Amino acid sequence: MIIVNGESIETKAQTIAELLDELGYEDMPVATAKNMSVVRKRERAETRLSEGDRIEILVPMQGG
Repeated sequence: MIIVNGESIETKAQTIAELLDELGYEDMPVATAKNMSVVRKRERAETRLSEGDRIEILVPMQGG
């Protein structure tokens, strides 16, 4: 069980990259953070998830 954008979820993902794929963000430009620390795009495949991690996924919005 991890927390994504404030909601508890169960996942089979082992890394942030796998989590993004599982949640449908694989082709979207997003910013990610794990436990309040920014995770750069190039680090997502190596950044492992653990029980209780807090993940934030931010999608840029356009408009005015």
